[in-house]
Amino acid sequence: MRHWLMKTEPDVFSFADLMRARDRTTCWDGVRNYQARNFMRDHMRAGDRVLIYHSNAEPPAVVGTARVVREAYPDHTAFDPTDDHFDPDSDPASPTWMMVDVQGERPLHPVTLPMMRQVPGLESMELLQRGSRLSITPLTADEWAIVTRLGRSAQPADE
Repeated sequence: MRHWLMKTEPDVFSFADLMRARDRTTCWDGVRNYQARNFMRDHMRAGDRVLIYHSNAEPPAVVGTARVVREAYPDHTAFDPTDDHFDPDSDPASPTWMMVDVQGERPLHPVTLPMMRQVPGLESMELLQRGSRLSITPLTADEWAIVTRLGRSAQPADE
């Protein structure tokens, strides 16, 4: 089992939206970075654990946990000209972009970016590296354990 951090903008799709989805499950669509796509396509497996991170929030923070419940399959939004994630170069016969399905597990007390920068054991976490902008990054088991422990140390977040 692997561990991942997946970023989302809460004004577009929040952790609360995931928890309100049917069976708390949704497709993780719209990833348009090759390295993040490769993580999904080549390495994510059903049962992998996920930290959901609200980016473009004040402050940015890990706000909940999820699990991968369906492995990579073609991202249908790439083929829909009315969708914000449409890619005119993507071909349904040979899809460029992939998505996975994730199921929300539990909200966490927000573990903010500034907080994570101060915590011993997270120094090598990809999210905290200068210039890191990927929407999906791998985590070590230790990073997962540290962040989830911090997130359980107080009341869960609403979002």
